[in-house]
Amino acid sequence: MKRFISSVKEKVKSWGFDDDDSDEFEEEYLELDTNIKRSSSRKVIVRPFILEDFSDIKQVLDSLREGSTVCLVNIKPLKEKDIVELKRAINKLKKTTDATDGDIAGFGDDYIIVTPAFAEIYRTKETEESDI
Repeated sequence: MKRFISSVKEKVKSWGFDDDDSDEFEEEYLELDTNIKRSSSRKVIVRPFILEDFSDIKQVLDSLREGSTVCLVNIKPLKEKDIVELKRAINKLKKTTDATDGDIAGFGDDYIIVTPAFAEIYRTKETEESDI
């Protein structure tokens, strides 16, 4: 092992570095603090929403545009109340999802999942056929 280290030192010296230069390089380092708490903006948030009215879509869209929220949207109350408003809300969600390169899919009859660009919804052949 000593011979290996000696041979490496000799090669480094042959490149034009001497021992005085190596001390200079050893003094230049960056100390990283490993105890830094990460900001909450880096975390992914999974947030549930309930659509009871078309105006409730604004909260979902705002969260989606932030880029770190996966939205689980319960559409059952709006579906039972007004199917036309539900279709309008889903179209609005689709447009925003496309604009942000996100993903959207139905989950059962009463839920929609909307993800930002970094996430993709897993689909099987059965779910692709019944996708939104």
